[in-house]
Amino acid sequence: MANHSFQGPSGALLANSTLHDTALPPLPSYTVTPMSDLLPFISDFWLSVVLPIVVYWIVSLFFHIADVLDLWPQHRLHTPEEILRRNRASRFEVARDVVVQQIIQMVSGALLSAGEPVQKTGMEDYDVAVWATRVRLAQRALPGVLGVLGVNATAVAENLAGSHPLIAGALAGGRYPFLTTELAGPDGAVVPVPAFAGWELLVAKALYWAVIPGLQLLGAIVIVDTWQYFFHRLMHVNKWLYTTIHSRHHRLYVPYAYGALYNHPLEGLFMDTLGAGLAYKVTRMSIRQGTFFFCFSTVKTVDDHCGYSLPWDPMQHITSNNAAYHDIHHQNWGIKTNFSQPFFTFWDRILNTVYVGSRAGKERERAAELAAAARASAQANGKAK
Repeated sequence: MANHSFQGPSGALLANSTLHDTALPPLPSYTVTPMSDLLPFISDFWLSVVLPIVVYWIVSLFFHIADVLDLWPQHRLHTPEEILRRNRASRFEVARDVVVQQIIQMVSGALLSAGEPVQKTGMEDYDVAVWATRVRLAQRALPGVLGVLGVNATAVAENLAGSHPLIAGALAGGRYPFLTTELAGPDGAVVPVPAFAGWELLVAKALYWAVIPGLQLLGAIVIVDTWQYFFHRLMHVNKWLYTTIHSRHHRLYVPYAYGALYNHPLEGLFMDTLGAGLAYKVTRMSIRQGTFFFCFSTVKTVDDHCGYSLPWDPMQHITSNNAAYHDIHHQNWGIKTNFSQPFFTFWDRILNTVYVGSRAGKERERAAELAAAARASAQANGKAK
């Protein structure tokens, strides 16, 4: 059996004096130290500021190369000719304005993370043990819950005690008298104390390392989606906001990857940067979690504007909010619908702003309009000659 110390960093006894229950396993001691940076050549602070920008251009370059080489014409949402004919901003203007926004984003990100405490390591085992304690305490409700359902948990536990002691212990309310370990007390004497079951530690580790971070990520996604939906919809409902600010983004009737952040600087600041920053702060992510969240959001945003409906692209299958869904919003016939971005579509569905017409029919109408415009242009050029 393993030997552990009763004492924590302050020298105080940890057993379970703080929990007032000596039947619970004692919490391990710990010593915290500053966490090393993820990469040796850049601090985690600057990585959180710079990496989303790098990711934006890497993913955008991937799709730009696909555009230039016309790698997947069968999966294009629009033809290359439409990009040249229908868009009202040159690629240079788009790239320039995106860089301006990303400078604002980097400054905002640096200010957002500047007050974050230095990340520490060393408490992980202690924190897992705290969650294992909560798992143990939760088991005390099992006899009562099963009793309401008409099951005599005590009798069942007695019957299983010989063959399945861990199941019996759980049914008995988290009682495992046979699980002990040895700890060295303050006087140096080794004493037996209660220990956690292996399954309790596995559940605790899953909660600590996966479930809680997963809930933080989901919470951040919901916050961003909510913030962007209502802010985005407001900019379409309010004529002044649309004309002055949001119309710039809609100069791209045919979106492409690196045009994802082609916005008015105020829109980029308030809708994109502040929305993500709010989600980061409210969910109390660590700086590394925040870096992942910002990069994930960046990839999703670029992918939603890429102009392709790729069957093998995982980002287009996470939710129904993908490039094809958002492309509808960039068309004249869908501009008052499909406001949701960048992840889920639940606000569109709740508030009935999902486009419900036939995209195929609208595409045929647009193709006919483009053909008529091309014929008119050719006739005009012929007469000029």
